[in-house]
Amino acid sequence: MAQPQIAAPGAGGAASTKLDAQVLKVAGVIVLGAIMSILDVTVVSVALPTFMREFDATYARVAWTMTGYTLALATVIPLSGWAADRFGTKRLYMLALFLFTVGSGLCATAGSISELIGYRVLQGLGGGMLMPLGMTIMTRAAGPERIGRLMAVLGIPMLLGPIGGPILGGWLIDVASWHWIFLINLPIGAIALVYAAYALPKDHTEPSESFDFLGMLMLSPGLASFLYGMSSLPEEGTIAKTKVWAPMLVGALLLIGFVFYSFKPKHPLLDLRLFRNRRLTIATISLFVFVIAFMGAGLLFPSYFLQVRGESTLNAGLLMAPQGIGAMLTMPIAGMLADKIPVGRTVPFAMALIAAGFLTFTQVGADTSYLLLCGSLFVMGLGMGGTMMPIMTSALRTLTNHEVARGSTLVNILQQIGGSIGAAVMSVILTSNLDDAPKLPGAVNPQTNEPLSIADVAIASHDKELGPKILETFGPDVIHRGLAVVADAFSSTYWVAFILVLATFIPIAFLPRKREVTHLNDDEAAGAPAAVIIH
Repeated sequence: MAQPQIAAPGAGGAASTKLDAQVLKVAGVIVLGAIMSILDVTVVSVALPTFMREFDATYARVAWTMTGYTLALATVIPLSGWAADRFGTKRLYMLALFLFTVGSGLCATAGSISELIGYRVLQGLGGGMLMPLGMTIMTRAAGPERIGRLMAVLGIPMLLGPIGGPILGGWLIDVASWHWIFLINLPIGAIALVYAAYALPKDHTEPSESFDFLGMLMLSPGLASFLYGMSSLPEEGTIAKTKVWAPMLVGALLLIGFVFYSFKPKHPLLDLRLFRNRRLTIATISLFVFVIAFMGAGLLFPSYFLQVRGESTLNAGLLMAPQGIGAMLTMPIAGMLADKIPVGRTVPFAMALIAAGFLTFTQVGADTSYLLLCGSLFVMGLGMGGTMMPIMTSALRTLTNHEVARGSTLVNILQQIGGSIGAAVMSVILTSNLDDAPKLPGAVNPQTNEPLSIADVAIASHDKELGPKILETFGPDVIHRGLAVVADAFSSTYWVAFILVLATFIPIAFLPRKREVTHLNDDEAAGAPAAVIIH
């Protein structure tokens, strides 16, 4: 396939480890796209109460603004590897930016919750391609000697999104309206499109492998069905409900069918043969377990500040900032180290920092010191900066150049599945713990006529309008005991996440401890164009 080339880092001598201007331009495009797609998920999450009020809808209904986006991501991610090879990464990346930006503008015009959900699906079709394509482009642009450093650049928005999103979303809703959480993407998207047209090398594609339609009919619907069931789990509260187990079963059967089928065609939609690469397999398993543990519990950190401490959305986001600061400090260092030292020697120390920070939250109470909590978040951030992107670097470094697009697609799909599983499991555990709280005699929900627990009353006491009336009705002693019960529910949930974090040390122990042999230049040895290629 004839493709434009960037000079290979190692061409004509010793490999350069400096990030030159052309590579940094490419990185700037990818980071802009990543910021938009990752921030969007967390910004919308804080707007759900606003959607309930504006559209007079239930929480289960407005939650589909998140679920629909996630399902669109799951549907389109498997296609990105084939499409990148077939149409070129520049064209496809710009198309993804366009769909995401147009979807954002349409979301701001939504007049009903159904319209908003539909437009969010359109956003997800674009957003789902941004991350795997971005990883592919940056891996090829960096070359084997600089991949760790450049992946660290991509990792910054991945770690800052969950922190910056609630802050930005809370501020925009407070000072303007919910429409602006979508409108803000329009100028950023327009700039990213112009920047991509300028910075990404021109595509020169030729007809390539045939499209795996049968694989698509199993994989994309299978992923969407499985994640739909997982997303319904917190709402239903048990896997025994048909809305949960039925789509999960159908999805699992389709995915299992795809696994057996994928080894038959020469060019499957998702190349599971890549798992024959032992280092890719170990890195992917490590990342998968880590994402389940951290991304699931990570969504509950702001909830603790909101439900137990009664902080505003903006303040809860600000209290999460130390985690992002810690990650920003270690991520560039980890990126440089990943280019020089085997990740098996650095990642365990970073994971130890995450585990130490997590341990504090297993002991959390209704009045735990903010200094201790923010300090723990900072330590966890230091660990995160040295964990996610070095593991991804290890996963992609051992692939040949033509395998990178498929490899990044594989990593992104497993991340998506892991994140969805983690979020659903942690939400169910927390909900179950709160449901076990003692009921208050004579107290009922006026809307549903269901009995209220001491936890329900304590959480509702933080409401600006209902709070004074609740305090007057039940008294400060009941509120105080209720907040202690809610804090215990969070603490028990964090224990589960902490155990999963410890479990991550098992696959991490098998990460390479000796200098990794890169295969990114293997295509060049076989007579292909230069190693560092951008479609």
